Amino acid sequence: MYAVIKTGGKQYRVEEGDTLKIEKLEVGTGESIDFDEVLLVADGDKITVGQPLVSGAKVTAEVVEQGRHDKVRIIKFRRRKHHRKQQGHRQWFTAVKITGIKA
Repeated sequence: MYAVIKTGGKQYRVEEGDTLKIEKLEVGTGESIDFDEVLLVADGDKITVGQPLVSGAKVTAEVVEQGRHDKVRIIKFRRRKHHRKQQGHRQWFTAVKITGIKA
């Protein structure tokens, strides 16, 4: 059984037991969280597609950790002008483990 959920402006295909890194949520480590925006639920040959959401469907997950991704370096350079600008960015994430899918 798998589902497609929407969170943080992105869509994720999840199965029970999966761990994924999503956009940062203000939830403490170890707490449970429910995703109500379920776009699709598939159980074997039975596939339920929402228009746009599947009514009554819910995906539950447990927050594993809060952290930051690897650094991305941004470099702006103008040739022949001795101009160089360097910047770094580390995006926050919330790692969650999917504990259940209810259709």
